Amino acid sequence: MQLNEYECEMLDVLLEAFGVPDMLTRRQVMGLFDQDEATAFRMVQILLREELVAEKGDHGDFDLPERLILKPKGDKFLHSGGFTALYHQGEQVEPEVIGTTVSNLQQQSLKLGNQRLLHEREIIALKRKVTVFKILLWLALVLIGAAFVLGYRIGHGK
Repeated sequence: MQLNEYECEMLDVLLEAFGVPDMLTRRQVMGLFDQDEATAFRMVQILLREELVAEKGDHGDFDLPERLILKPKGDKFLHSGGFTALYHQGEQVEPEVIGTTVSNLQQQSLKLGNQRLLHEREIIALKRKVTVFKILLWLALVLIGAAFVLGYRIGHGK
């Protein structure tokens, strides 16, 4: 799903509407979208999926939550130019999570799980190497100490 420039601007306006308490009520969101709940819901879902805002309170009979809370990630995103800046950089914006299928997410999860296992094996192998090098270091130090003691006894033993 790709967003057009108007939708990007609407998303940025919605992010900018968060006030000092970083919270918007359902009524405020509906006011921004001239009581068009379908459009408001769609825009809020994009922000939720991108993890820029969080829901608070019950939905009740409405599609929209009682309140939305602006996350720090959302504030940083807005200050870096928001959706409009992304649109002008690439002339199209495609949020990461939107449009992905469950099977794609499962495949990605499996791939990441396999990578994690490979990295854990590498860590174990490296820890073993470190242990071996520590043992060799101590052995070398003991041999050097023994050589010093032997040399001292030979030199002063006469």
